Amino acid sequence: MGRVALVTGGSGALGSAIVRRLCKEGDAVAFTFRTRAAAAEALARETGAAMFQADLTDGPQVRAAVGQVIERLGRIDVLVNNAGLTQVMPFALLEEEDWDAVLAANLKSMFLVTREVVRQMVARKSGVIVNIGSLAGHRLLDVPVHYATAKAGVSGFTLSLASELSRYNIRVNSVVPGLLDEGVGKMVPEKELAEYIHYCAAGRPGKTEEVAEVVAFLASDRARYINAQNIFVDGGI
Repeated sequence: MGRVALVTGGSGALGSAIVRRLCKEGDAVAFTFRTRAAAAEALARETGAAMFQADLTDGPQVRAAVGQVIERLGRIDVLVNNAGLTQVMPFALLEEEDWDAVLAANLKSMFLVTREVVRQMVARKSGVIVNIGSLAGHRLLDVPVHYATAKAGVSGFTLSLASELSRYNIRVNSVVPGLLDEGVGKMVPEKELAEYIHYCAAGRPGKTEEVAEVVAFLASDRARYINAQNIFVDGGI
């Protein structure tokens, strides 16, 4: 068996594209999902990847899921932190519960999963972590404030973790997608979509497969000299 990869949030549009691409690389792939059981089962049948259901904001569930992946596949060489959540809500109408839910889904989950996975990476002194950010955390865009805040946090998490884990030969990078034509991108109003396309050098939204290609590259030994980077895949904004 070659490398073992774990992708969180694998049943969504981008997550499933990443799972497919890593399987194409020849990796043994596991992925998590929370509620989209039918989509997860279809992806598992299509790719042969192993699926594990868990709420990644819950510590005991995370420990159980990571433990099951390691028990089944032996180890985790590559972690792709893709799971996340957004919510379209004006700032003045945000409730405390809304803020907590979005930050937990995008940041707390990343912390909990990474902490569990990193322990066995440190023991083996080897590993790769790829975190999925968003252009919303880096540019002046009309996006929900709590989502932009959470995605901005991905960059700080990536840089600090890369510094700490470098002594163990563990690389940590993030991929920062722009507007995609699937997933969250389908929620963008026509006016904002037209504005993005106008200012995007590529003149179009991105495709999930294009982001997955970059994730697969960063996860591979081909990118062994790339560390602590936010790689933008946004068509040029």
